[in-house]
Amino acid sequence: MAASNTIKNSFGSGSITLSDGTGSPISVVIDFDNADFSVDGLADKLKAIAVYQTRGVVNSVRHTEREFPSGSFSAMMSEFTDASSGTAIDFITGKAPFAARISTLAGGANADVFTCDVKMIAEGTDFGDSADHEIIMEDCAVKVAYSTGDPSSFSFSFTCYGAISGDVTISA
Repeated sequence: MAASNTIKNSFGSGSITLSDGTGSPISVVIDFDNADFSVDGLADKLKAIAVYQTRGVVNSVRHTEREFPSGSFSAMMSEFTDASSGTAIDFITGKAPFAARISTLAGGANADVFTCDVKMIAEGTDFGDSADHEIIMEDCAVKVAYSTGDPSSFSFSFTCYGAISGDVTISA
């Protein structure tokens, strides 16, 4: 087994971007993210596993229906909306300046559900690594929650209905 990279990523070395399905993607970089990006449900072939047994004896283990990875991240609140430069909430809800954004799902502008690509980059080159590291989750439906506090914050959650690419590549 090859040696592990000696550059370890930490909370201060990354960024999160949401991008739509236009030819030149409309994107928003998440401002003031809290470096808590997480993904759950990454599995071979993105499939559930079923065990078929008779009287307690395993006869077969098979992949069955598609499973959909999910993830989350949070960010400190600076503003809800900004019609000139836009916020993540403007992007998710299709408000100015992101009113022209289209879904990454088949059908694009006519898709019933708006999805986008969620890309997390872990910076590597700035710290002496040979490359940055990324995970791109395609066709994600993103939701946002808001809570007051010190500081007030947004919590984003998403479900991935497409492929996963970048340094981690998984397709159904």
